[in-house]
Amino acid sequence: MGEKVLVLNASLMPINITSWRRAMSLIYKGKAVGVVYNGKVINGRFRLPEVIRLTNYIFVPFTDVVFSRKNIYLRDNHTCQYCGKKHVTLTIDHVVPKSRGGRDAWDNVVVCCSVCNNRKGDRHYEEVGMKLKTKPYRPSSTLYLQMTRLSNSPASWFSYFFREPEPIRNLAAG
Repeated sequence: MGEKVLVLNASLMPINITSWRRAMSLIYKGKAVGVVYNGKVINGRFRLPEVIRLTNYIFVPFTDVVFSRKNIYLRDNHTCQYCGKKHVTLTIDHVVPKSRGGRDAWDNVVVCCSVCNNRKGDRHYEEVGMKLKTKPYRPSSTLYLQMTRLSNSPASWFSYFFREPEPIRNLAAG
């Protein structure tokens, strides 16, 4: 069993991906509770979680995702964003070319195969009749990029990476 478990802070913010053994240990010690279970059972009586939530809030300093070639490839899953090919010579393409004012930024670069990159050249992709498979975006966290490396992340994990923050309630008002 190589099951991985998503760890949420008490605020429901994803903070780690851990092994099922570590997750079960945290639950047993009362440091976490199961949120989503995958239907498997250990020792005939313990349900195996997909997602756990820590019972106490842990301060995790916020760090931006570093804009790097490696992280762009991870974000785009090593796939050309124009034709969808995976196992070819890949490069980085500026959606709006630098010669036309485009910049090095998360929302302006995509992974592209050399054939599509040569076809697009120094033009906007729409000028040559190309379409983007997915719109470029800034990843929400390095943990999200780590999740993309896993071959079969449970669908239940994705809702925790793209959810709106919980509204802050005034506890004094009731």
